Amino acid sequence: MITGVAGLIGSRIADWLIQHQPEYTIIGIDNLSGGYIDNVPEKVKFYQLDVASDDLKPIFEKYNIIYVYHLAAYAAEGLSPFIRKFNYTNNLLATANIVNECIRFNVKRLVFTSSMAVYGLGNPPFKEEDQPAPIDPYGVAKYACEMDIQIAGIQHQLDWCIIRPHNVYGKNQNIWDKYRNVLGIWMYQKLNNQPFTIFGDGHQMRSFSYIDDCLPSFWKAAIDEKASKEIINLGGLKETSIYEAAGILKEIIGGTEIKFLESRHEVKYAFPAHQKSIELLDYKEQTDLKTGLVKMWEWANTQPIRAQFKWDSYELDHGIYQSWK
Repeated sequence: MITGVAGLIGSRIADWLIQHQPEYTIIGIDNLSGGYIDNVPEKVKFYQLDVASDDLKPIFEKYNIIYVYHLAAYAAEGLSPFIRKFNYTNNLLATANIVNECIRFNVKRLVFTSSMAVYGLGNPPFKEEDQPAPIDPYGVAKYACEMDIQIAGIQHQLDWCIIRPHNVYGKNQNIWDKYRNVLGIWMYQKLNNQPFTIFGDGHQMRSFSYIDDCLPSFWKAAIDEKASKEIINLGGLKETSIYEAAGILKEIIGGTEIKFLESRHEVKYAFPAHQKSIELLDYKEQTDLKTGLVKMWEWANTQPIRAQFKWDSYELDHGIYQSWK
């Protein structure tokens, strides 16, 4: 089972499994609030459901679910202080629903995608054993999910692996959401004759991760004994500034203006240690940022024209950034 199967990571894991592990049947769940049905492979048995509010028990009863990838989430970290209730429902309550069914139906392993956001204001490169200190509700929700899963492992013998991916990009990314996926936002802006926008001075440091490089490691997270009850950073081995990333993409697309916006509440330096992913999941970075962006830009140019997603109203607009008003 893959929740969030219409999103970037979920749809690409489904593609990879169909190609490399064809003996498995894939049950895909997504409410299509942030993913697109076009991304879901035809061989996936697809259910349009909201993991946070819909009853999942009939699906678990119908199929012998062996592994669960719980990827469904709205990963708009910077927006999360202005949509707190939605953030906690979409992340924490949804995960509680999945954990219940994994326990009830004796799933062999739950693989959960957490986030670099759990680290907060740490000292990069962030190591998995560092004490989390998230600075926004999205990071708080992901950390709470991690804790709940670990409690289920102790009390109910649920086997799990928690993956903390970072800035994953590539084919099937949602480039039509103005609040998340900075590389996708820039591609949307170029396709619509708008300048690239950067919050603050662009000196924020991140590690970008090409999705294709991560897929074999996601499989090992489910089946390898070494990954049992482990928390593992997964993704790019090289940190890059937001401004540098914009420059690389600007060169690929043939130039554009860069517009600097007001700074926002975020961690400035957020990049991880990666040794555990190499040792436990055999992670190999085979695609540098420029090569990955060339491939993603080629894909973006084949996509249908879609309106950019914008919230009609926020739960809280006090302190909202000017460009989001």
